[in-house]
Amino acid sequence: MEPLEIFEKYIKSRVWSKNYDEGIPAEVPIRPEPLYAYLDGTASKFGDRPAYIFFGARISYRTLGDHSDRLAKALREFGVSKGDVVALYMPNHPAFAVAYYAALKIGAVVTPMNPLYTPREVAHQAEDSGAKVLVTMDVQYDKVKGALAEGAKFEKIVVASITDYMPPLMRPIARARVKPPKVPYGGGVVKYTDLLKYERETSRAPINPAEDLAALMYTGGTTGVPKGAEITHGNISANLQQLKPLYDVVRRKRGVSADAPLVLVGALPWYHIYGQVTVMHYAIYDGGTVLVYPRPDIRAMIKDIEKYKASVLHGVPTLFNMIINNPDVKHYNLRSLAFCISGAAPLPVEVAKKFEEITGTPLREGYGMTETAVVTHLNPLFNGRHKPGSIGLPIPSTYAAVADPEKPVLLPPGQVGELVISGPQVMKGYHNRPEENEAAFFECCGHRWLRTGDMAYMDEEGYFYIVDRKKEMIKYKGYSVFPREVEEVLYQHPCVKEAAVVGIPHPEAGEVPKAYVVLKDECKGKVSPDEIAKWAAERLAPYKRPRAVEFRDELPKSAVGKILRRELKAQELAKLQGTTSK
Repeated sequence: MEPLEIFEKYIKSRVWSKNYDEGIPAEVPIRPEPLYAYLDGTASKFGDRPAYIFFGARISYRTLGDHSDRLAKALREFGVSKGDVVALYMPNHPAFAVAYYAALKIGAVVTPMNPLYTPREVAHQAEDSGAKVLVTMDVQYDKVKGALAEGAKFEKIVVASITDYMPPLMRPIARARVKPPKVPYGGGVVKYTDLLKYERETSRAPINPAEDLAALMYTGGTTGVPKGAEITHGNISANLQQLKPLYDVVRRKRGVSADAPLVLVGALPWYHIYGQVTVMHYAIYDGGTVLVYPRPDIRAMIKDIEKYKASVLHGVPTLFNMIINNPDVKHYNLRSLAFCISGAAPLPVEVAKKFEEITGTPLREGYGMTETAVVTHLNPLFNGRHKPGSIGLPIPSTYAAVADPEKPVLLPPGQVGELVISGPQVMKGYHNRPEENEAAFFECCGHRWLRTGDMAYMDEEGYFYIVDRKKEMIKYKGYSVFPREVEEVLYQHPCVKEAAVVGIPHPEAGEVPKAYVVLKDECKGKVSPDEIAKWAAERLAPYKRPRAVEFRDELPKSAVGKILRRELKAQELAKLQGTTSK
């Protein structure tokens, strides 16, 4: 079949839409809007409704709107204007959303940073994004000082406390437990709560949703070290509207009004596009309430699901596996959950089966990526047509196909190729990376397609299956670890001559990074693998750190001298299979 014939028969017709849950349309009317419009609307319509429940304290939409207005005014007075970048370096916390929407209201661009990042990683993202202001948490401040020593430059650093928004009686207990470092306020370092005393910002920056950025989200893309994906207001706005029919189906099934609030579990980190869009932004868009957790706490989570009758839980396979294996789960009723979605890594069929047995709630696998802000595929929830092992069907107003990895040619069902996506949620492009953009996009059949880097196939009914993860990318507990970045850190060690990093299968984490190192001659016998691993651990976020280091006399290479990671991985898999067979 010719590409155009394949497109017309399977893709343009949206063959997959026949398997949607009842009430889900193949196409939704996308009306791109500035994201701040959703908070303005929700704060006006549902002002007294809790936006967040944080350690039992309820933070209303009115408060969220008011505080983000005041912080917006402060940022404007700091000299932040439309197009400037504001970095957020903190765990899930009400102040994260306040700062995010404050930036949006004045037309600034947000670049969230993983709170596990080391000073080196913070400094890299700050420099690459051009962030003018950093909003962070007191518990992160020692690493912020380290980032400044590494060359990070911020005109202002706004510091919130981990205890802000907690119930007053809990604050001294929490401070004693976490022992945040002393912050030297003054000069360029300002206290978050002081900025909430500013007058409210009443004006809004004019936004073209199709062009103006809401966020610079750092990802490795299909190759290489992290780079900024340019996510527009329109990208996120579109994805929220694409997801809305799913939530409306849930409301209809439960016989509640279209305005009835849904309670979402805020387990996913908001610095990541998955948690940011499906939880933080979606709740504001839909008037929902989020149970906020700065760090995963399974016991508190399952207790709160029962207490607050939570409706929706988005997570990664590791989270659902932790829930079903927690001894406390049998003591709580989790049947208020209407549905649960797993993404970021393959969902083991047995985990989904066990979770549904315990909770009576559908757990379905979906798919998305930073570059698609975020969801592109989802298995049906209620009609019995989900297919375990599949990432499901493209969501409304989304085209998905399988293409030749080397050519702009679409492939027929059943044939393995590269998963490609076209839709209003697809990013504008990579920040200052014209060569990356050239490789990431192609035109075919009148559409602009994004190459995902994932090898997949589509069956005749429009279900998609991932057969291999992004080339050489390591998936550790849902986190993406990019070998090249870890290798670059290893190469900074004075004794390392060559280095290669691959993912090794692990029963709980999915994969763990393992490093293979060739030492310089003068260092042989003078440094141990553990010393190299410890050195790297000081310079990498915990999930990126090599869990093992193996010394080699040489590394496998191609004819042109390229180190072949795939051979190292094949050798490791062969060893594991040999151990298993014994």
